[in-house]
Amino acid sequence: MPRGPGADRARARERGDRRPRRAPRRHLAVGLRRAGRQGRGPAAARGRPDLRRRPPRRARRGAPGRGRGAPARLARRRHRARRRTDQRPEPRARPPRRPRRRTARAGPGARRRAGRRARRREARRVKLRLFHHHDGARVAYREAGTGPGLCLLHSALLNHREWEPAVEHLTHRFRVVLPDLPLHGDSEDRPRHPYSRDWFAEVVGAFCHDTCGPRPLVAGHGLGAEILVRAIARGTLRPRRAVIMPTPLHRPPGTPMPRRRAWRLAARAGAVPGLDRTLSHAARAVFRPAYGASLTATDNPAARDLVRHAFQDVGGNANLARSWARFAADWPTLAERDLLDAYPALTVPTLLLWAGADPHHPLATAREALDLLPDGQLRVLESAGYLMAYDDPVGVARELVAFCGQR
Repeated sequence: MPRGPGADRARARERGDRRPRRAPRRHLAVGLRRAGRQGRGPAAARGRPDLRRRPPRRARRGAPGRGRGAPARLARRRHRARRRTDQRPEPRARPPRRPRRRTARAGPGARRRAGRRARRREARRVKLRLFHHHDGARVAYREAGTGPGLCLLHSALLNHREWEPAVEHLTHRFRVVLPDLPLHGDSEDRPRHPYSRDWFAEVVGAFCHDTCGPRPLVAGHGLGAEILVRAIARGTLRPRRAVIMPTPLHRPPGTPMPRRRAWRLAARAGAVPGLDRTLSHAARAVFRPAYGASLTATDNPAARDLVRHAFQDVGGNANLARSWARFAADWPTLAERDLLDAYPALTVPTLLLWAGADPHHPLATAREALDLLPDGQLRVLESAGYLMAYDDPVGVARELVAFCGQR
């Protein structure tokens, strides 16, 4: 009679008995998991002992070497997988993936184009820098782009962000320099300086010479244009080309500027101790963000953010209030008729870029100055208001490129 483990299992199947149990494992959890894997019922699969006695299962043909419960286990696994698949939600449709550009395997032309794109991305990054005048005054400025230096001077009470909408259209041709004039933005505001017209002309002339070279390209708007004209007339600045945008020039400020004129008169009271901090809070209350939208012909909401950003650090700044008192004491509020005698001496090629929808600065002012300038041109953007870069940024950039890009 044959002996061995195989013969014992065969005799047990003939008698209809269950196959002999294996020796119990020392670890109960291991034994329960093993019993669940062998198909001993859902109770054992959940980690509980199956107390019901079940008849033995007959091995399925065609599955040699898998053991007695292998076919049933495979069937249950397939059934569970099918149920999970049926209950699974439909996957979301994904957009087709764009093919990646392989510049490394492309020709030299594709590599050159990729290099130019990378240089343009680098040029669009605005970098913050500081310029220190010999008397200690600091001028904060931003620069972006590559090429000849083009300095853009903003108007009164604002900052470098006045030019922001037009910068992206200029960086491919110029290295655009955006300074914050003294008393504005992050630049000098300590009351130790005189803040007179001649002092502004000297500081701006030294700044343009240092950042853009001895023969820079300069454009000014409002207060920046007044400083530019005075710096050229005094000889502290000799630009290669100059652009003058809406400013009173030789005429008195227009009637829609009473708020600015009243603020200039009130600023003189900032020299009184105790009133400086109060006036700084009052200035922020008067020049609300809605004031910026009123300076545009299209009611551009971005101009509100411009004024909000320009006055965010004004409240409570006593040093700034005292410095503005010095500025208001020297800066004239009436017409500067002496500029009529200075126009014939401005031999620099000059562009008068005017706004057709700006009631504050009539077009007649530019025409009168054009008749006296030796080398002057006049361009008018009909749909632009005082903040020309916010009403027509493409037009402003187009005229600057056409005029300043000439050799």
